[in-house]
Parts: sequence; structure tokens; C-alpha cells
Amino acid sequence: MRALVRPPSPRLADGLLTHIDRHPVDTDLAMQQWDDYVAALADVGWDLIEVPPAPEHPDSVFVEDTMVVHGDRVVIARPGAPERRGETAAAERTIRDLGYSVSAVTQPATLDGGDVLKIGKTAYVGVGGRTSEDACAQLADGLGMAVEPVPVTKVLHLKSGVTALPDGTVVGYVPLVDDPARWDRFLAVPEESGAHVVVVDDDTVLMAASAPRSASLFRERGLNVVAVDISEYEKLEGCVTCLSVRLR
Repeated sequence: MRALVRPPSPRLADGLLTHIDRHPVDTDLAMQQWDDYVAALADVGWDLIEVPPAPEHPDSVFVEDTMVVHGDRVVIARPGAPERRGETAAAERTIRDLGYSVSAVTQPATLDGGDVLKIGKTAYVGVGGRTSEDACAQLADGLGMAVEPVPVTKVLHLKSGVTALPDGTVVGYVPLVDDPARWDRFLAVPEESGAHVVVVDDDTVLMAASAPRSASLFRERGLNVVAVDISEYEKLEGCVTCLSVRLR
């Protein structure tokens, strides 16, 4: 298992905000939390590959938004925020150097990787915010898989509202999910950050330390939970999924 990560910009505190108010960001603590996040992935068996830093882009640490990966195919995003479009070039070079087959979303369509939730053979794509509906057909062609659009109005990205457990159960914090009934198997969680999990393997998830009740819920379902503190990134609408691109 491999994952792409990208060191935070010294301008991290200037990152874009859409749905929450701005609060001071401790950049030194954010750097330590990024180191701890990377170490947690390494501890559970992932090999980490660093995308070159982009100090001029405050949001560049959220590397997941630069691409979507399925098997050996990659679609390079075209971020919905024009300020972020310069983040993709180095990420694309990195993934090409690893031998992946690469295509890219073309204008006028926009796509942020954080809007794509893959479950089985289907990619669910959040549209209405940073990602446009006309990106869905391009993504389907590029990944070679079924794509279903999902309206997103309450959060920045689809995966800001829902992610999925290893068995495919969708987890979400109901006040921030447009339509929980959209999912055949939906598990409501008691904390906003409890909706954000990175699947490590069939028995393990990585999630934010700010959701202890959700972590207990997952443990009751037989899952191992790895918790990491990402408080400074949560101030910027970030979550555990945003900080890496998992290559399986």
C-alpha cells in the first residue's frame, strides 16, 4: 500500500474557507500534526511518497483534491477554486513517474478529488460546490467505472459529509448530509469528524481524534481504530481523507 502526501505550506493559515468561520491556525502545531499523520500511515504499513511542496498554495497540503485514482488509472482534477489549480502540476508529475495511466478533467468542467467517494465499482461524485456535474462523464471515462452524481450543499466536499467503512457502509453526520436516504446502508455518527474515515484494511480505519464517540461506535462494530489529532486542519475544512491520496 502506498500513499501520496504533501507537506503543508507556510501560508496554510490563509487557506480558503466556504462553510465555516475563520479561526487562528497554529502553523507549528499543524506541521507536527502532519508529521504525526504521516507516521500513523507508516505505522499501519503504508509507504509514503511526497509530492513536492507548493509553498505558494495555502491549501496544497490537501493533496487528495488533485486527483482521483482507481486501479492503475488516474484522473487529474481541475479544482473548482481557481486559486488551487496550480496545485495539480507537481502532483501529476509524481503520479506519472509511478507509472500510472493518466488523464485529466478539461474545462469548463471542475473536479476536486475530495468530492469522489469510491465504493466497490461505483464512484459517487459530489456536485454543486467545487465539482460540476459535467465532470462526471469525464471521470467515468478516465477511471473506467460507473459514476453517480450526489448533490452537495451543506459541506465543502462529498467526503466532508460522508465516507465509507471497509464493508461499504456509508457513515455521515446527519445535519451535514443532504440526503441520508440516498445510501442503502447508512450509519449516522454522533460527531461531524466521525464521518471521515480512511480505510486502512478490512478491519481498520484511521480517523480524527476529535470524534471519540464515533470511534467507540466503530469499535463496537469490530473495527480497529487509529486516531490522529488534526485540529489545525479541521479549522480549514480539512479531514483525514484530504491529507493523502491512497494508492491501492
